[in-house]
Amino acid sequence: MSETATTTRTVVGPVLVRDATKPSPRQLVRFAFYKVEPEWRRLAAEIRSAHRRELGAVLEEHSRRILLRTFTLVGTRGDSDMMIWAVSEQAERLQDLFADLNRTQLAGYLQCSHSYTAMTKRSVYVDTEHPNLGGTTDRLVLAPGKSRYLFVYPFVKTRSWWALSAEERQRMMQEHIRVGHEYPSVKINTTYSFGLDDQEFVVAFETDSAADFLDCVQALRDTEASSYTLRDVPSFTCVRAGIDEMLEALG
Repeated sequence: MSETATTTRTVVGPVLVRDATKPSPRQLVRFAFYKVEPEWRRLAAEIRSAHRRELGAVLEEHSRRILLRTFTLVGTRGDSDMMIWAVSEQAERLQDLFADLNRTQLAGYLQCSHSYTAMTKRSVYVDTEHPNLGGTTDRLVLAPGKSRYLFVYPFVKTRSWWALSAEERQRMMQEHIRVGHEYPSVKINTTYSFGLDDQEFVVAFETDSAADFLDCVQALRDTEASSYTLRDVPSFTCVRAGIDEMLEALG
């Protein structure tokens, strides 16, 4: 694919119409994880309901302007109850979202347990399409599907990895990619954090099968490139949930 041409596409949520003659703008991405404090669950039911409605209205309003997906982690992780996956070509829109969230009454009972900021970028290793990417080979525009699970973790390579030649890294990544392609039910979204946050990448895998993801990750451990992993934790099992469903799960 040319570095200067992209195809016209539509993303569920805000509609993004692309001019095929112009490069796609890169998107800023934030994965924000929240834990509700126990004190909130001791409030009267009607107060908690009002808090949920207020925060839900904020998320609904911003979902008209940015790509926004919500997930529950109730039952899958002890330090996080919910996750907001927010994507925009304009950093100011992400800032507006989380500033408005901070102004809600429920925000007074929320702890942001983890937060990862990244940006879309073309991969230097991938020149073929993954079986489950749906045509988004330029990787500059995220197009989340409707899979039940999203598995997210930050990722850092060792310094010795970057000391290797580009050809050697490409060789090892070809094996890594080949193994990943053996699990077409698992779609990967790789975003880049160099200089933006504490990690180098944030990876988010979409799938309807937790078992397929587990088997894929285990198989990737056997690849040569995996030996150059410095850090790939914490790892989050996020379950897709609508805004109201995510907030109801808080209690």
